Amino acid sequence: MQLDGIHHITCITADAPRNVDFYARVLGLRLAKKTVNQDDPTVYHLFYTDEAGTPGSDLTFFEYPGARRGAVGAGMVHRIRYRVASSDSLDWWEDRLRAEGAPVSRGPDDSLRFQDPEGLALELVVRDDIEDAPLVARSTEVPGEHALQGFDGVDALVADFTGSELVVDRLLGFADRGDHTWESRGPRRGGTITFEQSDRRGMGGAGTVHHIAFAAETADIEGWAQRVADAGAHGTPVVDRFWFRSVYFREPGGILYELATQDPGFTADESLETLGETLVLPPAYEPARAQIEPQLTPLPDTRQWRPTPG
Repeated sequence: MQLDGIHHITCITADAPRNVDFYARVLGLRLAKKTVNQDDPTVYHLFYTDEAGTPGSDLTFFEYPGARRGAVGAGMVHRIRYRVASSDSLDWWEDRLRAEGAPVSRGPDDSLRFQDPEGLALELVVRDDIEDAPLVARSTEVPGEHALQGFDGVDALVADFTGSELVVDRLLGFADRGDHTWESRGPRRGGTITFEQSDRRGMGGAGTVHHIAFAAETADIEGWAQRVADAGAHGTPVVDRFWFRSVYFREPGGILYELATQDPGFTADESLETLGETLVLPPAYEPARAQIEPQLTPLPDTRQWRPTPG
């Protein structure tokens, strides 16, 4: 069994309308699924992706209206990296993000670091050594040559490297790239996690990462559940999330991991052309639509930032 890079990364927002404006308008991602948290259907679960809703491009948010701002600390992913095409793209994004009032700075190897409106740390990098297919969305706001191209990796804080690195090495089968960086690479693409030591105590909340999911082949998910159990990692049974099936467990450093299948994907209940345009509910919640929908925050219509279908 082999994992295939990052499947999705799930974060927390206190303000879904502003979140949609930033990720769909400013960053040019596609709001590919507008649904609810399957463990708490009173709040949104929003999925921002490439044009086709492909794993490896999927940044998601639970909305808890009015939630306090979180603080990153040990046991948390604290920075998310996206790939872009070129150094020209980094310059273009620096100008755009500064014009939007986002905090911006240059990072290692001329990367571009910034924060979303709630303080979530993001980074854009150019990777000429990677041949993964670019996972891009169509946007009237962001030219195609500068579009985000899917995840490159994440940085995570842990109090001690040992247990966290044993899990990605021996349980998940990642490759050691040095300097506490580990890569999950499968037949479709790859993604990295870099561990940094910190004794700082974190607090979940708006602007923080809730969990990170790695992509598993659909036929392997039961095998992964057994493998996690055999390792004593106290994972969940396979959970049906309708658009994918998942196994969850918390690694020794405190980070919540998910292993999620590639299929059936977001077109299981919407056409590719209209992904994300209406509220969709998993079948179990559809009978309660009349009670769920009025509780949710009105959102901007993202079609205003989408090109006319070709």
